[in-house]
Amino acid sequence: MAAPALRAQGIEIGFEAQCGFVAAMRVSDGGREVAMFHVAPWAAGGEPLPADAAPHLRGLKGDFFCAPFAARSADGSDFHGWPANGIWSELAGGTALCRRWVLDHAVAGAALVKELSVADGQPFLYQRHVFIGGEGGVPVANHANIAVPGGAHPRFSPKRWFETPASQQETDPARGRSRIRPATRAADPRAFPAADGGTLDLTRYPWAERDEDFAVGVEAEGTGLGWTAVSRIGTGDLFLSLRDPRALPMTMLWHSNGGRDYPPWNGRHRGCLGVEEGAALPMLGVSSREVPDPLTASGMAPVLTLVPDGTAEVRHVLGMIAWPAEEPVAAVEIAGDRLRVTGEGGARRDLPFRAGFLGLGPRDGAPRR
Repeated sequence: MAAPALRAQGIEIGFEAQCGFVAAMRVSDGGREVAMFHVAPWAAGGEPLPADAAPHLRGLKGDFFCAPFAARSADGSDFHGWPANGIWSELAGGTALCRRWVLDHAVAGAALVKELSVADGQPFLYQRHVFIGGEGGVPVANHANIAVPGGAHPRFSPKRWFETPASQQETDPARGRSRIRPATRAADPRAFPAADGGTLDLTRYPWAERDEDFAVGVEAEGTGLGWTAVSRIGTGDLFLSLRDPRALPMTMLWHSNGGRDYPPWNGRHRGCLGVEEGAALPMLGVSSREVPDPLTASGMAPVLTLVPDGTAEVRHVLGMIAWPAEEPVAAVEIAGDRLRVTGEGGARRDLPFRAGFLGLGPRDGAPRR
């Protein structure tokens, strides 16, 4: 990693202005380094790529922000919008603990500022994206890519159901393979319907061999803290993704494991789990056709609504820690100024945490979970 953009005791963050990549995140924990981001095999450069490959695909790595998520904007952006493909220019006044960048292109008429911050002794990256002005609704999400070459156990805050988009990621068998059934809702992620009549276990990576699939967990009503926890098999570490479930009610899982045979993928993009927290109703193949849609009906954001004479923002936290290998997470909760992570086998970590960052507000004094 080049000189880190952010540095605090126990954590370093790498940033790239092209596409706004959080290109690296390294945490020192218990005498070891934890680094869990995926980097696509072609991202280092030096090989020819398709002429129409979007900038974010050319450099695919780490985490980046999408608006509109999984779409092109009306003014001609590439897939995932200008934030995932444009240039970010740094604003004055940054420090090793907090820096800000502004996107070189408007998003639905809004200026967009990215703020990244860290704190001494905390294994977290705090992210804030502020839309200034603009009009209308924009599907938004982050796009964290986790390297899981040996497999992983994803776990989640309570979900109403899991749901798939209207169509599979790959529909032409000459180009790739997808296993999951499209336009489907199911309550049990351990037995989600597959297109061939079987089932897939979304709580264990890989879901299947050599496939490209996508599923969305829709947050349960009344959840205090939205979280996703990915414990990697055999490596003794844990990825955490934290959010306000009212603002970002969708946990989108991109299962990329050798299921695309065309360039630049060429069957070699394996062991990647995308954890994409968002408000992106168009990705729901059933719910997006319902009136009112289930997110709006329950007071959750279906998309981000811009404010013409004000601001709208998205807050999100990424974490990486040492963790007993193979143990899935049972619970994540905020207790005072700590984040408590509890495993299904009894492991527990209490981590220093900026409890007010996500703006969750008090929940009658009880831990937020």
